[in-house]
Amino acid sequence: MAVLLIAEVNGGTLSVDSTAKALTAAKQIGEVTVLCVGSGCTDAAQAAAKLEGVSKVLCAQSDAYGHDLAEPIADLIVSLSSNYTHIVAPSTSASKNILPRVAALLDVMIISEVTAVIDADTFERPIYAGNAIQTVKSSDQIKVATIRTSTFEASNEAGMAEVASIDACADPGLSEWVEDKVAASDRPELTSAGIVVSGGRGVGSEDDFKIIEGLADKLGAAVGASRAAVDSGYAPNDWQVGQTGKVVAPDLYVAVGISGAIQHLAGMKDSKVIVAINKDEEAPIFQVADFGLVADLFDAVPKLTDQIA
Repeated sequence: MAVLLIAEVNGGTLSVDSTAKALTAAKQIGEVTVLCVGSGCTDAAQAAAKLEGVSKVLCAQSDAYGHDLAEPIADLIVSLSSNYTHIVAPSTSASKNILPRVAALLDVMIISEVTAVIDADTFERPIYAGNAIQTVKSSDQIKVATIRTSTFEASNEAGMAEVASIDACADPGLSEWVEDKVAASDRPELTSAGIVVSGGRGVGSEDDFKIIEGLADKLGAAVGASRAAVDSGYAPNDWQVGQTGKVVAPDLYVAVGISGAIQHLAGMKDSKVIVAINKDEEAPIFQVADFGLVADLFDAVPKLTDQIA
């Protein structure tokens, strides 16, 4: 089996965590070639070559690939597809845009959010907001899948794979980049952070959400939010954790003022340790929490923040 792993490249830099975790899944299928795509991806390709288990790295540079536009990148992947039995990528916003188009062009199914590899044809993925696990067996000649990285350990950086430059495909001209709006932050990236502090609708307002940020900064954590908090305007969209947001599995997840709706639990229940702070002792979040504190968050969180050295 030959696997083409689409690396996560942002601004010419390899997202090592997500790529290395997807590599762990890909290695269970067969020999892995990594594809780095971007307007300048030489450094990303060199970083990918150091990951253990990579047999070769392909580097495709073009201005057309600089902003994760699905159409030109999908055409490139399809042009390479005849050499591979599997095309996989970490489940990120970029891959969720690109790989379904690849699958459509190849006339095969897309297998999304893979959490386990049974064999080269068979995979597990969560359904019903993570309350059931579906086993999918595909007879497609080429399998196209996204990997939920929160369920895999990252591969080590102990490799020395060959790096080869490849030609870009002609830009189909179906889309164009206008602008990126990216919030700058000194905090860890949400999906790869070891600690996440999330706030819910119980926080009450955008201004009051600063107590969540204060606790996160003391812990060196990423900040998350429930969909209810995001919909209420308390937090930006890219902080959302849950079925329709980001899936996280940190070592420590602190849920503050979050009731624990099934959609939110789907995005964080694989966390190693879950701490819940909520004044409603009947809140569903306490059913999955390892530690629970029934208290007013406006009293408990500032005291907790002050106690942290």
